[in-house]
Amino acid sequence: MKKLSILTILLLATSLYADGNVSKTDNNNSNLTQKQIEEQMKLEEKFAKEQKFYQGSEYDLKSKEINQKSLDNIPAIEPDYDFDITDVYRDDI
Repeated sequence: MKKLSILTILLLATSLYADGNVSKTDNNNSNLTQKQIEEQMKLEEKFAKEQKFYQGSEYDLKSKEINQKSLDNIPAIEPDYDFDITDVYRDDI
């Protein structure tokens, strides 16, 4: 699970970095996103070191909040509505 989350974060970071059309405002958003990614990676390293789950009042919920400004430049993925279930049950393939 940890590897999957780190991989997702790295893919997100590289996709944002690969965008060549970055203006000054997009650059600020990119820096903000990169900062959020680095913070989450530090939290993952802390968890990997401690290997402990926090209970109740010990859990720091402020560190898990997501800055909405960092999500503005992530494109929405549109669902694929042309799925046909009959292909799943075909025997002739």
